Amino acid sequence: MPQLAAFPKAYMQALVKDGTMTLAEWFALATTLDIDGLEFYAGFIEVADPANWPVLRRQVEDLGMTIPMLCCSPDFTHPDAAFREAEIAKQKSWIDMTYALGGNYCRVLSGQRRPELTMDEGVKLAADSIYACLPYAEERNVTLILENHYKDDFWEYPEFAQKMEVFCQLVDAIDHPNFGVNYDPSNAYLAGDDPIELLKRVSDRVVTMHASDRYLLSGTLEDLRREEGGSVGYAKRLSHGEIGKGLNDYDAIFSELRSKGFDSWISIEDGVDGIDQLRRSADFLRMKIAQHWA
Repeated sequence: MPQLAAFPKAYMQALVKDGTMTLAEWFALATTLDIDGLEFYAGFIEVADPANWPVLRRQVEDLGMTIPMLCCSPDFTHPDAAFREAEIAKQKSWIDMTYALGGNYCRVLSGQRRPELTMDEGVKLAADSIYACLPYAEERNVTLILENHYKDDFWEYPEFAQKMEVFCQLVDAIDHPNFGVNYDPSNAYLAGDDPIELLKRVSDRVVTMHASDRYLLSGTLEDLRREEGGSVGYAKRLSHGEIGKGLNDYDAIFSELRSKGFDSWISIEDGVDGIDQLRRSADFLRMKIAQHWA
């Protein structure tokens, strides 16, 4: 049966920017959720010092949870080879962090969708860079997980492999036992794609999942796809919210994953309105996991 983790989306400013919340305080809040683990982010203030990694791991494990996943954002589509080498070095340091925290999954991305790149050029740059990291990950029993992502907060351009066709081409270009897909259904909406169609195309490669939900603030899905799909800047018609009350069909998602033998980590990446919302999302996902993996 899949295990459930949580990501502190509501507290990122405090944990990453201004330091007004400690990770220990987040851990304490997380113990009030029905979850098995905590997804970490490479930009947490407290993980900048590697000496903290084993300490944080013990703190989480002492609370009866683990740290299965690390969320990070390499940029592998830069045209300069030296820049890409520096990103590969950063990815290897994040693999080290994942290993020290006791995790088995470390996110990779393609990079930014720079306007001068053709699809084939970008796929090759990203695939070659990911391949350069895979032996290092394999030595540490870490799987690199490529997410159908939207855009890192600090990037000028959206994700190169944001759209389904590009994402699937990149996934198909990488064949390695320590590589898989981190599926995020909500990001498909931001790309103007159907999340179930995307899932069916990659479900045999999915090894982890980000659980989230989105709500239309105005208009229809057709309006979103026509006006917002793939545009620079966040889709103005969509908003985060409580899982199970938005656009995503979790029965269809979990049915497809169950049919492929999925039995790994699902990490909650919603709860932007605080711990009570996150708790309701966790309870909803527990119920749906029990239904589909009973």
